[in-house]
Amino acid sequence: MLLAAALLAAAQAGAASASPDYSNGSNWLCLPGRADICSIPLKTTALNPNGYGSTGQSTVAKNSGIDCFYVYPTVSRDQGVNSDLSPAEEKAAVEVQFARFAGTCRTFAPIYRSMTVGLIAAVAAGADYKGPMATAYGDVRAAWKEYLTKYNRGRPFVLIGHSQGSWMLQMLIAQEIEGKPIAKQMKLAIIPGFNVLVPQGKLVGGTFKSTPVCSRPGQTGCIMTWTSYREKNAPPPGAVFGYAEAPGMTIACTNPARPGATGWVNLDSYWYARSAQPVPGGPIQWSTEGPPPSPFLRTEGLVSARCVNDGPRGYLSIRTNADPKDKRTDRIGGEVGILGMFIPGWGMHLADMSAPMGDLIRQVSALNGAKSGSGQPR
Repeated sequence: MLLAAALLAAAQAGAASASPDYSNGSNWLCLPGRADICSIPLKTTALNPNGYGSTGQSTVAKNSGIDCFYVYPTVSRDQGVNSDLSPAEEKAAVEVQFARFAGTCRTFAPIYRSMTVGLIAAVAAGADYKGPMATAYGDVRAAWKEYLTKYNRGRPFVLIGHSQGSWMLQMLIAQEIEGKPIAKQMKLAIIPGFNVLVPQGKLVGGTFKSTPVCSRPGQTGCIMTWTSYREKNAPPPGAVFGYAEAPGMTIACTNPARPGATGWVNLDSYWYARSAQPVPGGPIQWSTEGPPPSPFLRTEGLVSARCVNDGPRGYLSIRTNADPKDKRTDRIGGEVGILGMFIPGWGMHLADMSAPMGDLIRQVSALNGAKSGSGQPR
């Protein structure tokens, strides 16, 4: 309670300050052509029904024709309402959610003063988040301006974010891209884990004035968005994600494996097998063969997903294709756990990116004219 009160006061007193100098490479987690977290190969093992398969490493493209600009989610446990510029948890987020895209695009990931995990408690206690949000967005916008000035040079790009990062990119698209010449260069915006509002039955309107939700494979200039919930566990009224309070609106959903699909589609997933996040039912035994031989596991068809739009509800329903006769796990995680409880209105927030990671890489690869799936463990 004392921490929440302190954060509440800080949030209410907070004001946006000058952004970091993004001409300085130390204020970026990832930049092309240098050794950083996006250039470190990720050791990954295939997990098939018959157990562990081959192990390989992610690659870094040498001559990519497309850029990826990433904004990480709420992960900082720094004191206060905005993170500092000394990344810790942020590096882990980049490794899990973004570094693998280096195999198909040039990677850009700015360090920004994100709103902290602690601010969530302050907001629940009545804090106004507008000051901390302005600080975070001001940094993202400044980094974007530096990217355009120094690095873009007319190149096509993909925006990638999650949770708070998706919120930042929503604002960036609405204020800096939509309706401007630069919009022609935006091939995709992959922004799951934060609500995108659309009128029920529509693909545009609400959050964005003219940028549509992707509705078919290969479509460009559109938004891919979803919030994940376990099958038979729809978002309840008032849920943080997946439920629209505004009359006549719903939450947009794109199936990340096949945009426009309404039925179940198998997902190509990459899981961080050493995660310490709590999982319903306890820690996952990934295979009856024993512990994973590498930090990351790839599964194909272990989980499936379908978009559901039902009045104000819009979400990606996730189901596990369990087979107790095979060697691999019948369970996955994704729920947000706090003090031994899982928050119903957050769904499978932590699986938003991992569950369809392989599908997302495939779609960005297609934009770049690259062969998808090459060099991946099976």
